[in-house]
Amino acid sequence: MTTLIVLVFLLVYLGLFLGGLPFLQLDRTGVALLGAIVLLATDVVDMNQVWEAVHPPTLALLFAFMVISAQLRLSGFYDWVVWRLDRFDLPPSVLLGAVILTSALLSAVFSNDIVCLAMAPVLADACRARRLDPVPFLLALACAANLGSAATLIGNPQNMLIGERLALDFGGYLRLAAVPVGLGLAATWLILLGLSRRRWHLAAPVAANPEPESEATSHRQRAEDQAPGLDRWQTLKGLGVAGALLLAFLFAPWPRDLLALAGAGLLLTSRRLHSHRMLGLVDWQLLVLFVGLFIVNHALQETGLPARAITALAGLGMDLHDPAPLFGAGAILSNLVSNVPAVMLLLPAATEPMSGPVLALSSTLAGNLLIVSSIANIIVVQAAARQGLLIDWRVHARVGLPVTLTTLAIAALWLGVLQG
Repeated sequence: MTTLIVLVFLLVYLGLFLGGLPFLQLDRTGVALLGAIVLLATDVVDMNQVWEAVHPPTLALLFAFMVISAQLRLSGFYDWVVWRLDRFDLPPSVLLGAVILTSALLSAVFSNDIVCLAMAPVLADACRARRLDPVPFLLALACAANLGSAATLIGNPQNMLIGERLALDFGGYLRLAAVPVGLGLAATWLILLGLSRRRWHLAAPVAANPEPESEATSHRQRAEDQAPGLDRWQTLKGLGVAGALLLAFLFAPWPRDLLALAGAGLLLTSRRLHSHRMLGLVDWQLLVLFVGLFIVNHALQETGLPARAITALAGLGMDLHDPAPLFGAGAILSNLVSNVPAVMLLLPAATEPMSGPVLALSSTLAGNLLIVSSIANIIVVQAAARQGLLIDWRVHARVGLPVTLTTLAIAALWLGVLQG
């Protein structure tokens, strides 16, 4: 049985690394699900153990915030946010900072993947309408979304998992993460400013008969003409529920997963937005990925091999229970197999008081390194491709590498200060 478990585990994590398995039409979710099916079908994992393995509070919290984000997408909120930024007619360097700040704030609450999915196409259109090169702004969106999601225990799936598994205090983590995230966002803005060399505009032919109105006037008129539809009541409902949940997470003693489910249930009881539209925007693939990985990792933990591996590494001077080795392992593994699987692997070693924040920050900040390091990056690159914009691994790495190294260094120094 141990041999089968190890073989399934290695194949699943190979599939996560490669994005699938050779000769099979499987993505990462399919690979994880297939691994879980093999373990269940061979009775290695008993059906009665599944509920113990999957950790329902994490799945409930993740599902609930997907519903809240769906509410805001259907209300037109995300489109309206980009339109408002465009309407201000900010200078390119200031607009870049506004995109970074807005993306980070939204991602801290509504998940980085959702924010990038909703904002990337609208942002690209807005930049092109102003004859701005969309690429720096799209890269800013992705980097800031990843960074902003590290600020809270609900900003991304791995932070939800860490917060629920380790029962971290919501306000305590927010206070700890605010400094490295804030400094990281400022560093990201400066890095993008330096790399852009103030070459913001696309090459465009000059019109033969330019309009007599001023540039500012024409921009305001264009912004008004392109104003998106915003359902104010549905937006207020979504933001109201999200705001109430944040206050409850900070000050109420009740479980976060149950509070979030109550908020999602309230939004689903609508007379105007049909539940099938909202549930259609839930990322069921991600939820299935979680279930599959929970089962595969649970089976491996039951063999005792991970505990022995951690002990062996400690004997070699790399004790993952210590914050520094755990920080490095989180950053490296997140770029090999993605951050959620990396966190699942490393959570058994997170036994110290600082282990949760260390793992949350390292796994999330490492997501800016490569396109495949974060789903948010992939979403932005795919949105750019649909607009005829090429963001290959070189273009992304030119920004992602300095941003990742700088933000990881900031986080490491800050955590070192707190430890000292």
